Amino acid sequence: MTAPHQSDVLIIGGGIMGCASAFFLRQRGLSVTLLETDLVGRQASGTNFGNVRRQGRPLYQLRLANRSIAIWRNARELLGTDVEYLQRGHMRVCYRDKPEIAAKMESYALDAGQADLDLEMLSGNALRSRFPFLGPEVLAASLSAQCGHANPRLTGPAFARAAERLGAVIHENCKAVSAEKDGGDFHVRTADSREFRAPTLLVTAGAWARTFVEGFGETAPLTSRGPNMCVTEPLPYAIGPSIGVATPDTVESIYFRQVERGNLVIGGSMQNQTFPEDYRVYIDPANSLGQWRQMQRLFPAIGRVNIIRTWSGIESYLPDDQPVMGPSGAVSGLFYAFGFCGAGFQLGPGVGETMAELIATGATGIDLSHYRIGRFAQN
Repeated sequence: MTAPHQSDVLIIGGGIMGCASAFFLRQRGLSVTLLETDLVGRQASGTNFGNVRRQGRPLYQLRLANRSIAIWRNARELLGTDVEYLQRGHMRVCYRDKPEIAAKMESYALDAGQADLDLEMLSGNALRSRFPFLGPEVLAASLSAQCGHANPRLTGPAFARAAERLGAVIHENCKAVSAEKDGGDFHVRTADSREFRAPTLLVTAGAWARTFVEGFGETAPLTSRGPNMCVTEPLPYAIGPSIGVATPDTVESIYFRQVERGNLVIGGSMQNQTFPEDYRVYIDPANSLGQWRQMQRLFPAIGRVNIIRTWSGIESYLPDDQPVMGPSGAVSGLFYAFGFCGAGFQLGPGVGETMAELIATGATGIDLSHYRIGRFAQN
């Protein structure tokens, strides 16, 4: 019988959270083995919109988002490759029929300024002169000039390869099927009958984390949804910030960005049904048509542009729209980082650095109290 593979830390899940954690753990000198069912960065981490935004997050999350943005700004040098991070800004807009949203954005901007997030409020002629393509329904906007966007297809793999160069061992096409703790070590078995051991286990398995959580006697009511994504033919490059609609109405919640090649990447509005047990999600044509109608409200001239590709992925969600992040409440040496509710891409590098700090030192300067898994414990 082959001897189990041993390391200091074992990670289940090779999205941006797991790969960034592996990278920063190796920077701290811990040996790391990461298991990924498919290919690294293939699921939610590689199929999302690519927003590197801080505004719109809960104020208590901004310290983590700020930690992450510092890594994004240094990503090319840190990872040794270009993940197409563009610091061209991020803008939220609201429509005229919801003026109360503009008031909330104003209030948020004042509070966020205390957390090192500078937001510029725009309306009227100032907004129209800078963004003349916006539709007549747009009332006001909040612009974060120091945020941006990046290519999600490149980012997870970039962290994985950088971690490997530092000595991490990454197994792709390696599905973990069970995890248990025996004595001082966690034992993880895979679908191809391999066994891995480590005194520390980090679960970053996204929509598939629930199996492992419940195996350790805890609960997290995860569900999954598929973002509706598309990309247009290339246009002359003219739009710097990524732009999204701030609204409580899911159908209206459209967003888009332009890459340097000129294509517009579009997401938001309705989401698709997922089949995580089969690792599949299917685009609903009605969702794509509805998304396109919403885009024309925000950017009327886009109606003359061609869509060249659509796609989706499997994202994990929790009832309070906040992730699980931090130590297990039941098992020592067990840590979690999953359930980022469609808003984890920007946070990914900061999550990796924070989890590495927590695992290596037993503490972190980031407040994780809002993300405790114990909040879902049954009374």
